[in-house]
Amino acid sequence: MTDSDKKLVTIENTLEEWLLGAKKVVVAGIGNPFRRDDSVGIIIARKLKNKVSEHIYLIQAETIPESYMQQITAFKPSHILLIDAGIINKKVGTATLADPTQLVRKTSISTHTLPLRIFCDYLTQTTNAKIALLIIQPKDTSFGEGLTPELKQTAKHLASLLKKILP
Repeated sequence: MTDSDKKLVTIENTLEEWLLGAKKVVVAGIGNPFRRDDSVGIIIARKLKNKVSEHIYLIQAETIPESYMQQITAFKPSHILLIDAGIINKKVGTATLADPTQLVRKTSISTHTLPLRIFCDYLTQTTNAKIALLIIQPKDTSFGEGLTPELKQTAKHLASLLKKILP
């Protein structure tokens, strides 16, 4: 089993456990499409388009996920999965599932207009859904388009995994 396969098994188990009892799931790909690996969440959401059930609401939120608050609330999800690149100090391409309450509340340098913690706090209050962040360690977030080879592979694996385990 390769390191990539081991990472996938670990994240697969974590995601499957988190999705237990899921009835309706919002999957939001977040990131800047002009900052290389920062677009990994958007790419994963694109890869899921037309490949998941009507119980899944896909969003390519880019850098403004707060623009989708009304649609998310109206969908009445049981679970909300936000996918984004983030510095988690792990090997490039590593994905981890994080609780949004672990995010620092203060405003920090980010590609997002509204800090994700505030966005998640709002959704928690308005939907009562379980919310998690699928954070992926980027390699290159400099200006440019297209994922690095490592993140292309991660996006492919995670999209395949989500197709398999989403309700």
